[in-house]
Amino acid sequence: MRSTRSKGIRLATAYERTRGFTFVEILVVAVVVAILTTMAYPSYQEAVRKSRRAEGKAALMQVMQQQERYYSLHNSYIAFSSGSTGGDEKRFKWYSGESPARSAYEIRAAACKDESIRDCVLLIAEPGTSAVNPGHKDAACGSLTLSSTGEKGADGPDCWN
Repeated sequence: MRSTRSKGIRLATAYERTRGFTFVEILVVAVVVAILTTMAYPSYQEAVRKSRRAEGKAALMQVMQQQERYYSLHNSYIAFSSGSTGGDEKRFKWYSGESPARSAYEIRAAACKDESIRDCVLLIAEPGTSAVNPGHKDAACGSLTLSSTGEKGADGPDCWN
């Protein structure tokens, strides 16, 4: 019986020795995690902005291909927007993503400056309008443009690179 008691005492002593983390240790870990998060979050936001910008550029290229196919059949480009109601105009995707609510850019087509829609079309992708995700803002580049002459533009520099 004595050996059982001594084992019981040893187990209790071993149990008492195993403790959790101290408050100071947990606090240090929380501070380190907070510092790392603070440093990483701006980089994450910029990466998201760049991926949404790439979404907008890809959508402009896709819509321009549709415009060129339309031009080859009708000898004219066609203007459209999110509010278009005509049959031919509704063929064109006016948002950049898989659905309007999940899109970063609203796309519209208009005639190039000082030209008719018959000869030149300008596609404009506007970020974060009320018709798409209004939370997307791109202060660095703003609206992206692509014309049927191949000219790419934006409100900021180096946005198509």
